[in-house]
Amino acid sequence: MARIPSTRLSRLLTGWASEGPGPLPRRLADALRELAERGDVPAGTVLPSQRELATVLGVSRSTVTAAYGLLEDEGRLESVRGSGSRLRGAGVLDRHPMEGRLASFDARAGTASGLTADLSSGALPGLGDVAAAVGALTARDMAPLLGADGYHPYGLPELREGVAAYYRAAGVPTDAEEILVTAGSQQAVWLVAQALVDPGDTVVVEDPTYRGALEALRARGARLVPVGGDGRDGGIGGIGGIGAAGLRRLCGPVRPRLVYLQPTAHNPTGRSLDEAARREWRAVLGELGLFTVEDTACAELSLAGDEAVVPLVAGLPSGSTVTVGTLSKLFWGGLRVGWVRSSPQVVARLAKIKTSVDLSCSVVDQLVAVRLLAELPEARARRRAVLRERLTAAEELLRARAPGWEWTRPAGGPALWVRLPGADTEATAQLARRRGVSVVPGSAFSPVDGFRDRLRLPYAHGVEALAAALPTLLDCAARSGAGAAGGGGAR
Repeated sequence: MARIPSTRLSRLLTGWASEGPGPLPRRLADALRELAERGDVPAGTVLPSQRELATVLGVSRSTVTAAYGLLEDEGRLESVRGSGSRLRGAGVLDRHPMEGRLASFDARAGTASGLTADLSSGALPGLGDVAAAVGALTARDMAPLLGADGYHPYGLPELREGVAAYYRAAGVPTDAEEILVTAGSQQAVWLVAQALVDPGDTVVVEDPTYRGALEALRARGARLVPVGGDGRDGGIGGIGGIGAAGLRRLCGPVRPRLVYLQPTAHNPTGRSLDEAARREWRAVLGELGLFTVEDTACAELSLAGDEAVVPLVAGLPSGSTVTVGTLSKLFWGGLRVGWVRSSPQVVARLAKIKTSVDLSCSVVDQLVAVRLLAELPEARARRRAVLRERLTAAEELLRARAPGWEWTRPAGGPALWVRLPGADTEATAQLARRRGVSVVPGSAFSPVDGFRDRLRLPYAHGVEALAAALPTLLDCAARSGAGAAGGGGAR
């Protein structure tokens, strides 16, 4: 029987305590029942022990005991001596549980109005360039396209050429045939998982890493093998933590189907590999012939200078590499335009799967993207200047009000990767959510549910949002530490 880790179940239960009528045990029982009915937690799953779940949820053990008891009375839970409490079937098809990033967006849709501070996403507000590009579109721009059916499975030709030119300007020879336009970088990662990974395949990922990629790969049935820091390095983590020799040793007994990495403005740590490390990794990846997926979604948010960042996989055979990119991080999350750069053969394989999902990305969005690509260098400089200012302000705030918290200054990205000594950030996040502050614990970014002493704290929204949330986070972190030590938290 499969067991669900308490950290994963905690993320699926986002917002449970503030939803529905009745006392806390009834709300928890209702939330667990809903997960079973939707198939988010498949029938037969063994739930965490009462003590363990109480710890990560920041509630007393008696609350979990009562909730389990209510589900047993309904016939939804079966206690097996020596095996724990097992969910019983609810007549739905089992599916892989949605968690982490996607579950938090789902929860925001119904409960965001009750939040006093939402730090669950690092997505930035849009730049004025987007409105200007939309306003500049005319009937003359649309006329040539309206004569056809509007379906462009590989992307609008002008946009494919524009993205190819973006890479050529960075010194990476690229043809339009090597570009597939996607509905943002999340769809790009999902397509890669669908096309290149079979259930049971070994995929090497950084620990921690982008939680949207973890979800896509888990849903595909991949066996995730983590590499990276152990959490004692001040938060750098990632593939740079083991060095090229470490990956070479790993590939002795194991032949990974692919390696997924973020060498620039890593999500969530914000670190970037220096040029020496990039050369080392490029050499070992080429030597081992490993198919490599480089996610550069946050690379335009690098804080080191105002130039474009050259992908680490540049120079490796395009048939064994995929580069994922997007305009959504730099310009606006509402602009769902991303891409894949790879060989024409890989692009065709991904496009075939994509057409079964959405036929084609929005032509209007792509026309806007063509205009925005022309403005990208100036937009990059403006965005990075604002991020540098807000990072400095956020660090000053944390040093003054949370002197015990630890982090390494990020090289890019919209957030700080903060260590809270002595705290359980799963419980911290649950407690804070009940008090109107939404934040993502470090374990959401780990393939092995590690980093339970870390929080990802977005600073790019401005210091006001962080300052509003900080008193609650400090108090909840202290209570979560006490709860973990004493076996229970608030009722």
